[in-house]
Formats: sequence, C-alpha cells, structure tokens
Amino acid sequence: MSRSPTERPTGLDDGLATVLAQACAHAGVDPRGAQPIRLGENAILALPGGIVIRIARPGQDAAATREVQVAGWLAGHGVPAVRAVADIEQPVLVSGRAVTFWYELPPHQQGTPAQVAEALRRLHELPIPTGFTLAPLAPFVRLADRIEAATTLPDTDRTWLHRHLTDLKARYADLPDGRPHRVLHGDAWVGNVAATADGQVIWLDLERCSIGPPEWDLINTTLRYTSFAWITAEQYRDFCRRYGYDVTTWPGFELLRDIRELRMTCYTAQRAAEDPAARDEADLRMACLRGDHGPRPWSWTPAP
Repeated sequence: MSRSPTERPTGLDDGLATVLAQACAHAGVDPRGAQPIRLGENAILALPGGIVIRIARPGQDAAATREVQVAGWLAGHGVPAVRAVADIEQPVLVSGRAVTFWYELPPHQQGTPAQVAEALRRLHELPIPTGFTLAPLAPFVRLADRIEAATTLPDTDRTWLHRHLTDLKARYADLPDGRPHRVLHGDAWVGNVAATADGQVIWLDLERCSIGPPEWDLINTTLRYTSFAWITAEQYRDFCRRYGYDVTTWPGFELLRDIRELRMTCYTAQRAAEDPAARDEADLRMACLRGDHGPRPWSWTPAP
C-alpha cells in the first residue's frame, strides 16, 4: 500500500517531515513511500524508484555542496562513488538544512581493509581539483562541541578531554612532514566503502573530503590493528602492501592516532547522552585515553 501525500514516514518528527516535503516539492520529487535508512545527525531516507535523500543537520550547506561537487569530480575521473541525482540543483535548502538527492546503490556489502587500501591508493593518485575548492583537513572539527554534549561524563572527564584536545592541537601545529598533500576522503574506513557483486568498490559519505596529508586516511584502518585488534596482523600487512605504505613507520603516526582515538571517544560519549546503551563503552574509552586500562590494544567495541 502506498502512503498518502500527508502520511509521515516512520521515525520522522514534524520538523524533518516538513523539510522532506518541501525539499521534494522544490526538486520535483514525489516523497510518498519514503523509508528511513538511518536517522542520526543526518537523516537518510530511501524513496521507491531508487532515490536516496540525505537531510543534513542544520548549518551544513557548505558540506552538502562539497559532497555533490566531489561526487561529480570522482565520476569524471572514473572513480566509483555515490552519485547525485542529475537535473536537480543541489543542495536544496529548507529551514537551514541542506537536502541532497542520490541514486540508490546496487546490492552491496561493507568493504574490507584490502578494498579500502586499493580505493585509497586510487583516490590519492588523483590531481587536486581545479573546478572547485576543497578546504584543508580539519581534524578537530566539532570535537569541543562533542565534549560539551557528553553530559553523562563527569565534569572532571570533560575537563580532561578539553585539555587533551588543546594539547593535540598544539602538537598538530608541528606535524612532521610526510607524503605530499592529496585529496582525502577524510573518514576512510570499511563502513564508508560499499563492495558490489560485480567487483566495484564505491566511496560513500563524502562530506569530510578535504586536502591534507594522505596519512590521515590510513589511520582508521591502522588503528583497527594497532589500537583495537579488530583485524589481524595478516590483514594489516595486506592493507599496507596494497596501498604501498605503512603509516606506522612515519614520525607523525602517534599524533594522528591520538587525534583519531579522541574523535572516536567523543563520538561515543556524545551518543551516550542520548542512548544509555552506549554509556559503558563511552566510560571504557574515556578510561583508556586516561591510561587506566594499560597499553594498546584496547577492548573497544566498534561503533554501529
């Protein structure tokens, strides 16, 4: 049974439902039958007929514009990635929220470390784009806000996190030289590549694309081995072989590792303020950063 034009998709509050309806009207897209895929900081919904709608959090119109631009640029270089729907001027802005429209992916599964390595090697070989501007890597974006939003943590922990953030910013100002700066995905992990049955490896979630040290894109997979033992030594050796470099040999590795671990901790701590099921994990990650759980690898649980 199809939805009536006024029926609200399951899980959407009145504000999101209004944004959805107005954005679709502007784009000439029928919103009936919309089904939530994920409702988080960004709301992602699927429409019958193979269109996916992404409603960004308020104030993210520049990031949404960048996603659309990067998707077109990657397509022009033959790099598989999510594709924005043609013939819609994007993003559509409604009540301060940027809405973008994408073609649904073919059947797929989450990528592997080996596929991330090969996709990164191909991405990092591309020239810097000239038709639009990508901002420099911003490794500390929104961290201070996430710390403040982590209301289940005691004040002493939040104060410690702010001091740790300040220290990391000072260290980052003296980041050792590494490989030449390239286009970065910005959040390159197995959950952001989709592997299809015909062998394509498709980049997802392009909102963090930027220009910066390619080592940043390698850190996520490296931590899965060195910090958390989520992958095996053989999987990590294969990752390095396929990419052509082991970032742990670079003097800046520990700094980027520490920044990424802080980002992962702050993300979970903010979630814990809204989801009691995340509180134990947030406490564990906090204790590890503070040195209360011994050396790595730590027994963190991957975030959903």
